[in-house]
Amino acid sequence: MTIRALIAEDEPILAATLQQSLKRLWPELEIAAVCPNGLEALAKGLELRPQVLFLDIKMPGKTGLEAAEDLAEQWPEGEPFPLVVFVTAYDEYAIAAIEGDAADYILKPVSDERLSKTVARLQQRISSRGPDMDGLLAQLRAMMPAQPAQRLAIIRAAVGNQVRMIPVADVVYFEAVDKYVNVVTADAEALIRVSLKELMPQLDPDVFWQVHRGTIVNSHCVASSTRDEAGKLTLTLRTRPEKLRVGPLYTSLFRQM
Repeated sequence: MTIRALIAEDEPILAATLQQSLKRLWPELEIAAVCPNGLEALAKGLELRPQVLFLDIKMPGKTGLEAAEDLAEQWPEGEPFPLVVFVTAYDEYAIAAIEGDAADYILKPVSDERLSKTVARLQQRISSRGPDMDGLLAQLRAMMPAQPAQRLAIIRAAVGNQVRMIPVADVVYFEAVDKYVNVVTADAEALIRVSLKELMPQLDPDVFWQVHRGTIVNSHCVASSTRDEAGKLTLTLRTRPEKLRVGPLYTSLFRQM
């Protein structure tokens, strides 16, 4: 079976060097595409369906982390997700926690010695079992900024000419809406001008779970989870009629104990 890979790297010299090194260390590997940014990596990844992704973490338009998350959200049901290798300039201390999970990492500048270990690891995982989506999620979480000690207790949201003071504990879920976040309680909704990415570190992760790229839910407000015939997971809420879709990266949150 031909193994195909996609490289996403915004520095042309580094992209060419990685491509040449892979051809030398893994001659059977087909480099299906070399993308200069995360947006193209997303499009080409969905089009070509490679088995391995080499994603630079810092790229214009969309980071490697965001590209990996978007690919996981849009990946066809039933098809194995690629193994992801993050290419990064971070030092080993900053990413030591992610080594040994489903995806690998290589440091810039890429050395043949380190890349050969990555190649061996990928070959072993491809031959032994499919990629682990939970491992990828652990990688993405490990590389996000650490949670601050201080948590958000009150949300100040403008509603008409008033400013509502909404206790965070009363929020059923948060939903990204363009440049805003919709704060949904049992009986009301309000928009705040903040991104979901900025809001997430201010919430208690034991209570508020990200279940989709655009949704954070209060776990205390989840009544049940249901998987349909296509394998897609949805949540039923205790105090709201709508159902929330769970992204592929987050389904492990609702496995039976």
